[in-house]
Amino acid sequence: MFRILFPLVLALSPISLQAGEPIALFNGKDLTGWTFDVIDPEVKPESIWSVSDGILICKGRPPGVIRTTKEDFSNYELTIEWRWAPDKKPGNSGVLIHSSKPREMFAWPKSVEVQLGTGNAGDFWVIGETLSVANSTPQGRRWLKRQESTENKPGEWNTMRIRCEADKVSVWVNDTLMNEATALSATKGAICLQSEGAEIHFRKVELKPIQ
Repeated sequence: MFRILFPLVLALSPISLQAGEPIALFNGKDLTGWTFDVIDPEVKPESIWSVSDGILICKGRPPGVIRTTKEDFSNYELTIEWRWAPDKKPGNSGVLIHSSKPREMFAWPKSVEVQLGTGNAGDFWVIGETLSVANSTPQGRRWLKRQESTENKPGEWNTMRIRCEADKVSVWVNDTLMNEATALSATKGAICLQSEGAEIHFRKVELKPIQ
């Protein structure tokens, strides 16, 4: 039987959300403010997720997520800086916004996934939620990004901005608007990062309230 592991919830101070004040969700030192759900109950989360030299490192296996302890983020702009591990094959990962029910589908909570998978950063995948992209038809749960990939070469850093305002979400990759959706069925929730098959690094996970 699968079980959810939340062993590294450290002494937390409340997160104050004041409009315009950036909040570092990743502090560059440790995983304070995050919890864990690993699909394999025999694997320790710290063997998947670690921090070194200010970088959050995800080994990519087994599948799972780290999830903010705060569960009701809404109306914000989230900035993520990520790269695929140098000298390793790039792969798949994602940022899950408006996350709620754990394990809605396999290891993934009910949420909207903003894809980080190599070559596809900016796609939307719905996990138990719904949305609409103008002049677009989904491929199953997937809504394709609207522009050609602007990702840097594997091993180089990229920046993604995700702006969530009411029931709308907009996504930029390296300053290019890649996708935009409206009529989201959820407008608040936790934020998760995926472990999904390949080593990925994060050096910035910062949220700025916009209301």
